Amino acid sequence: MKKQQEFLQLTAEHHSYLTSLMTKGSLNVRVARRISGLLQLNQGLNLNRIAKSLGVTYQTVAVWRNKYRSNGLDFLRDKARSGRPIVFDGEQRAKVTALACSDTPDGRAKWSLQLLADKAVELKLVESISPSKVREVLKKTN
Repeated sequence: MKKQQEFLQLTAEHHSYLTSLMTKGSLNVRVARRISGLLQLNQGLNLNRIAKSLGVTYQTVAVWRNKYRSNGLDFLRDKARSGRPIVFDGEQRAKVTALACSDTPDGRAKWSLQLLADKAVELKLVESISPSKVREVLKKTN
């Protein structure tokens, strides 16, 4: 099996762009590490030495090198992550908050979280909501 070359030759344009980014001082730490790794690879340092100086693993530096070779500088920024979709939009939150500010039901001195959750579903403000989610919505309004 042929060993892949460790060093990396940056284009003059990429090298000047990366060095200018490093001098700005307002970079994400991940991006700064990746840039520093690329610049060190361009100087001819080996992967182990770069990994040790940046506090990452050998494999991480190798991945950076390979991603640069395949994608250019696009790999510096993290790709958007899907994450969990928003269950309750701003309008629904406002309606639940307004319900909590409304008059309490007969025989009650104040709203309970369970009562608010049940009433919100009954009034079809939301499809379903737990008392803990009602608490979270109300807490964020303060």
